[in-house]
Amino acid sequence: MAYVDGFVLIVPKSNIEDYRKIAKKAGKVWRDHGALEYRECVGQDLDIPFGRPFPKLLKLKPDETAVFSWIVYRSRAHRDQVNAKVMKDERLAGMDPKTMPFDIKKMSMGGFDVLVSA
Repeated sequence: MAYVDGFVLIVPKSNIEDYRKIAKKAGKVWRDHGALEYRECVGQDLDIPFGRPFPKLLKLKPDETAVFSWIVYRSRAHRDQVNAKVMKDERLAGMDPKTMPFDIKKMSMGGFDVLVSA
């Protein structure tokens, strides 16, 4: 199977282009170090009538949207190897959480074993 790091972020709509630039760079770095897949998805159709909609779950303000992201690896051990290299990569040096185009304290993340791959 595979292993996935998943992320949910709250990003001000006015910062989406700034976020895209950072995500594009990060995606290249992760892929260069062995990640199998890197996706960053911005919310479009979030106010659905089924379940608990993202705006309610995340307490989104009208000027914010959700970003749903994931990185795929061969295994958790592979993830740990890739991330160790990523953290040392010069292309990401100088990225300061204080200058990110989103509030890093509102980011959720976790590692997941793939249960089904269809």
